[in-house]
Amino acid sequence: MIRFTALFLVAMSLSAQAQEAVTDSNGATLRALDKLTGKVTDMELSKGERQALGRIEVELDDCRYPEGNPAGDAYAFVTIRESGKPDPIFRGWMVASAPALNAMDHARYDVWAMRCQTS
Repeated sequence: MIRFTALFLVAMSLSAQAQEAVTDSNGATLRALDKLTGKVTDMELSKGERQALGRIEVELDDCRYPEGNPAGDAYAFVTIRESGKPDPIFRGWMVASAPALNAMDHARYDVWAMRCQTS
């Protein structure tokens, strides 16, 4: 039991050290693909702003980037709703460097984070 506790404490301290310091951003650039038409749309959204794209509505809740390295990555918290559906079809973090990590599953649209706005 003591070994397990010691191992657990070491693992927890390593994961805390591995967490990256981030800076909040006022907005983000998201990219959307309409798979039916092949049209790609870039959306510049501020926090709390919504933009309609065909049958979906994309809302940016938050965007963060590595402290001191705004070009390094982007972590965008996004809510996506589809017309006629009360519940969001996606709500979560999207990571620019790994778009498949937490992807929206939709038959017609793909949406992913590109970068956070720095000004």
